[in-house]
Amino acid sequence: MRSGVAFAMAWNVFKFCTALRALGSIMILLVLAIVGVSYYDVVVAHYGPALVAGGLDSLLAFVVLAPFHVLLGLLLWTYFSVVFTDPGDVPPNWKPSLDEEIGETALLTGMEQPGLTDSETPAIRYCRKCNRLKPPRCHHCSVCGRCVLKMDHHCVWVVNCVGALNYKFFLLFLFYTFLESSLVTLSLFPYFLAFFQDVEIPGTPAALATTFLTFVLNLAFALSVMGFLIMHISLVMKNTTTIEAYEKKTTPKWKYDLGHKTNFEQVFGTDKKYWFIPAYSHEDWRRIPALQGLEYPTKPDLDMQ
Repeated sequence: MRSGVAFAMAWNVFKFCTALRALGSIMILLVLAIVGVSYYDVVVAHYGPALVAGGLDSLLAFVVLAPFHVLLGLLLWTYFSVVFTDPGDVPPNWKPSLDEEIGETALLTGMEQPGLTDSETPAIRYCRKCNRLKPPRCHHCSVCGRCVLKMDHHCVWVVNCVGALNYKFFLLFLFYTFLESSLVTLSLFPYFLAFFQDVEIPGTPAALATTFLTFVLNLAFALSVMGFLIMHISLVMKNTTTIEAYEKKTTPKWKYDLGHKTNFEQVFGTDKKYWFIPAYSHEDWRRIPALQGLEYPTKPDLDMQ
């Protein structure tokens, strides 16, 4: 009876993961719809007309609209970079020569059998679903149906896994979403207050409802994204992922933690000009091991120099 329940639960989880794949463009359209509503309310309904009105209102509108469009461009750039960037696939016929997990030499002679398990040979990790060996810090995503290098999680908002190759882009997306949502919230706050004051509010009922909805949506996004951003910054500083933070739990010393500076550079690169855009310099792309389809180094002397 118990085994039957376990089988049913596993089947339901699989069906749920399969259903997530069907969201696809729906989630992208939802994100674009939220961006569109915010753009309409801030630019078209309020600060756009004020910009051409002249006077102090025009100056205030410029102060709002200039950073609004810059942040919007960066938000969309980072968002689609996460969506369309492969998070990191295991290289074909990947075979480790060293077990980075425990620091012991592990030759592969006779270890490529599909029946191999982690518990039987802890030096080599094998994915039964992909029927392939997998590097350290690599995990199988049930939604994408493949193993992902340094997988952090599968994000339904970006319709993609967040892994070694797009983790930086995901963090920047959170960062610019927080800034953009905060700016929209602050810019619409006077109009939101007017709902609770005894003053006449210009505009049609539909426009007023859109303003109220836009303010509430962006306030909710700003607060929630801020929490995620703080969490992921702490993970970057410790050189760990959401999955690893859950799995290692009370491990006193994380073997991949090489110090704040090195941990940060392994995600964002060493070239400061590229830190705030979803791109890497040629040297960083070549040097960062994860961007070459390899596992991250476990010793400071293997780090980027």
